[in-house]
Amino acid sequence: MKLLSIVVSAYNEEAGVNEFYRVTKEYGEKLREKGWNYEFIFVNDGSMDRTGEILSELADTDKEHIKLISFSRNFGHEAAMIAGLDYASGDGLVFMDADLQHPPEYLLPITEAFDEGYQVISMVRTSNETAGIIKKITSGGFYWLINKLSDIYLEPNASDFFAITSTVQKVLMKNYREKVRFLRGYVQNVGFRKTTIEYKAAPRIAGKSHYSIKKLFTFAMNTIMCFSNVPLKLGIFAGLSSGFLGFILLIYTLCTHDGAPSGYATIVVLLCFMFAVLFIVIGIIGEYIAVLFEELKDRPLYIIEDKKNF
Repeated sequence: MKLLSIVVSAYNEEAGVNEFYRVTKEYGEKLREKGWNYEFIFVNDGSMDRTGEILSELADTDKEHIKLISFSRNFGHEAAMIAGLDYASGDGLVFMDADLQHPPEYLLPITEAFDEGYQVISMVRTSNETAGIIKKITSGGFYWLINKLSDIYLEPNASDFFAITSTVQKVLMKNYREKVRFLRGYVQNVGFRKTTIEYKAAPRIAGKSHYSIKKLFTFAMNTIMCFSNVPLKLGIFAGLSSGFLGFILLIYTLCTHDGAPSGYATIVVLLCFMFAVLFIVIGIIGEYIAVLFEELKDRPLYIIEDKKNF
């Protein structure tokens, strides 16, 4: 039988992780009828509640199907997915969250897509009733912006619920090891035979989202830095625009004054505009330098404190 590795990142999910395991295991057993065995790769991302204890108990109870990785501290969702990527041994890998917003019943069509020869499966969210209007607008705006700036096309509303074959896994493990990263973007960037499956996000069984507005903004900025160098060219466009504006102001001054302009407000507005452009450009360059600094430090993506059933 082929093996499906179900990679699950868990951070402070004590209220719902047992239910996630129970429900997902039912669909895992149905996979056997399709010729697929399954394994869970749970990654405890430095949880501060009892998530680690619960997962450890589950791993002791179901040694055949559960493998557990525990981080020394919270390294973030992306790092947890990469750890699962590194340690999964399946012919196919599917990445899910532990709150059941990624419906486990889609494990069946995912394995069917693998059997049809697809190597990258993007799960595209058609609706999310739990998301507010602001989150929906910002999410749509983010994908519109990144697709305008980037040379590659990222599927709008593609989530961290996706699946890849072991062939794609090896490529990601070897060649996509940036410290500042966007894993779901890399998955869409590697090529191979790809398909999409639409799904409707289910209500969260417990807990709340761990992504604050600040984290989402930082995440969006890092994604742009990973996939586009267009912001670095903003200085050129800003310089040309400012030069053109200055030339227009010069023509206007020569045509309407017999000497130097006496308008205090004009000078102040022009200076404020020029300094604003300057600081924006410097800030963008600083963001790219920060990304380079992270890469140069070459610190580990994650640190494992304990493993079970490997």
